[in-house]
Amino acid sequence: MPSTLAGAPDVRLGASARAFGAACLDKPVPEPQTDALMREILRRMFMVDFWKGLSLTFRSQNPKYIYTEQYPLERPMIAERYRGAPRLNINPETGETLCIACNLCALACPENLIVVGWQRDDATRRKVLTTFTYDTSRCMFCGLCEDACPTDCLELTQDFEMATYTREGAIWDRHRLEEGPTPARYVR
Repeated sequence: MPSTLAGAPDVRLGASARAFGAACLDKPVPEPQTDALMREILRRMFMVDFWKGLSLTFRSQNPKYIYTEQYPLERPMIAERYRGAPRLNINPETGETLCIACNLCALACPENLIVVGWQRDDATRRKVLTTFTYDTSRCMFCGLCEDACPTDCLELTQDFEMATYTREGAIWDRHRLEEGPTPARYVR
């Protein structure tokens, strides 16, 4: 039965519990850390982290450091090694395509988006290019087709405006590839 006297040990506790209680009484009990808790509450209430981030943002957006490109009127600088819209090059002397229909570009393409059509000319016993289609909607512009071409016929230009309203507009045929991309010029 529990003792009713103040300070008398409780009989319901075991011997080990009484020993642990006695050992805890010897050490000072830490007081609640009210200062740190109060600082954290005030920090959250006044959104200190938000204001620090906002000040960092406005520091880097100083109006003297802002640069705006007037895109449609002025063309941006493109990196020298940028690979954009494809083009089939033609021989300037004869006006014929440089493509010999070897199909190496189609074999090198990891996306299988190039289709080369050809037929053999009986007189010269050479392949003659009949169709050439290039699906720019699936192209990742890796340049493997350009590297595989032995005659430097296929080239990825620096033109980047290839947006169309339909998916069919992204499939370029031989004539569109030979004339190359024609970026729109904007004037005021």
